[in-house]
Amino acid sequence: MKPLSSIFFTAISILLGLLFTYALSANTVEFANVPILYFVTFYIFILQWIVFLPSYLNQTEHYFDLTGSMTYITSILLVIFFAQEIDFRDVLICSLIIIWASRLGLFLSKRVANAGEDTRFVHIKPNFYQFLMTWTIQGLWVLMTAGMAFAALSSKNKLGLDAFAVIGALLWLIGFIIEVISDKQKTNFKSNPLNQGKFIQEGLWSFSRHPNYFGEIVLWIGIAVIAFPVIESWQYFALLSPIFVIFLLTKVSGINLLERQGMKRWG
Repeated sequence: MKPLSSIFFTAISILLGLLFTYALSANTVEFANVPILYFVTFYIFILQWIVFLPSYLNQTEHYFDLTGSMTYITSILLVIFFAQEIDFRDVLICSLIIIWASRLGLFLSKRVANAGEDTRFVHIKPNFYQFLMTWTIQGLWVLMTAGMAFAALSSKNKLGLDAFAVIGALLWLIGFIIEVISDKQKTNFKSNPLNQGKFIQEGLWSFSRHPNYFGEIVLWIGIAVIAFPVIESWQYFALLSPIFVIFLLTKVSGINLLERQGMKRWG
């Protein structure tokens, strides 16, 4: 990718993040007369760039996934810190995201450490602008996927636990269990020397080529369901969050990429 293209997509990612934040900031808590989600958005992007610099200088992607997970956790806690009031719905949303991000971050970091490198970054990390673009897009990814959570946590509307909270929590639990089991089954499969070069077709992987992504989609839909009752007005743009997850995982960085690799390896 040419430098100008990388710079363009970096700028577009920041612009989309700011526009999304503008929509989510309707009827939200403010700090110094500024909606708190603007502080959170700037924090998300700045954190990516801070970790990007040593990662580029050392030509390593080992901290990419871990940084993404830590961004989810710290940005959610940042919203809670600024919020004027916290209820059980907020605690539920915050807890579920922290559990998911902690588990996934440790899993992905361990996987990269064991493999030695992440093949996605082989041709990206030597290019300053393309590598920077990748880190910036990760910031947008965090902001967009957790958009419903950010909108609910920062909203002035507070509502006790209801059917939305229960149904959403059950959806999150189902998705989380599917994702954890899928990752465990694939890790065990790849650790067996007899399966070297083979495509996993056992356990949940006998039903789907990407059960882990299915689980992640379901759990984020669950978060959206929990958050839905307390959003209003322009905040309904936060409903783009689960749609964004589905689009990115199926059409951009997830399934689409793995399917192309799979066609080359297994046909």
